[in-house]
Amino acid sequence: MAQVTAKLVKELRDMTGVGMMDAKKALVEVEGDIEKAVDLLREKGMAKAAKKNDRIAAEGLASVAVNGNAAAIVEVNSETDFVSKNEMFQNLVKEIAELVAANKPADMDAAMELKTSKGTVAEELVEATQVIGEKISFRRFKVLEKSDNAAFGGYLHMGGRIAVLTVLDGTTDEEVAKDVAMHVAAINPRYVNESQIPQEELDHEKNILTEQALNEGKPEKIVEKMVVGRLNKFKAEISLVDQPFVKDPDMTVEKYVSSKGASVKEFVRFEVGEGIEKREDNFVEEVMNQVKK
Repeated sequence: MAQVTAKLVKELRDMTGVGMMDAKKALVEVEGDIEKAVDLLREKGMAKAAKKNDRIAAEGLASVAVNGNAAAIVEVNSETDFVSKNEMFQNLVKEIAELVAANKPADMDAAMELKTSKGTVAEELVEATQVIGEKISFRRFKVLEKSDNAAFGGYLHMGGRIAVLTVLDGTTDEEVAKDVAMHVAAINPRYVNESQIPQEELDHEKNILTEQALNEGKPEKIVEKMVVGRLNKFKAEISLVDQPFVKDPDMTVEKYVSSKGASVKEFVRFEVGEGIEKREDNFVEEVMNQVKK
């Protein structure tokens, strides 16, 4: 039997677009014959689904699931926002979040091999792609864990266009944690507190603020004081605990959480499609193409 090498698996993945484990299984089944492996994957409908891989999937839904002291936040993408209203797609996203929370996979390859009622996550994505008729892809996930004396806060905005997962220490009140999650969804902070801001980012911002002040014609002695003040403002704007709380702007998030005997440990915020370069379709051309079919 031909040896199924990592290079051979990668070549098959590049040819068909299927996941690593699916490519490896196919090669093992046909004893390393890559052409037969392609045919096998086509027969199973997997290579057909992979042909949609050149499409841009930048829509979809994000979701949150809690399982004891572990919680997961996931993002599953589709090509159009219409699919987010599809019940099959909604159930798939929910199922993936629950599986990730329950199993805490180490990486995406492990997540794709999680067992479902119909096979694996990877296989269900293929089935969804075929049934729905759009490229469906599991883009990313994050698993957070907490102690018994802590609370998860999950919040979905617009049904899952934005999903947030927070962890608060010192309280088991999920409503408080959810309040913080709602704030994160609305304001989009980048860090829990200023101690998490990389020094490189602070130095970069300081240089910009210094140039701004000098360009305003301020004396150098004044510039230094101005930069300190503006830099402090910048740090407060991007740090969650220093932001005015959305439900009560008279207090900061830190003050609100402290009043409940808690502190913010961490948060994750997924906004569907962020960072993906979306294709600008010619709508008239697309409609005409559909008419011709």
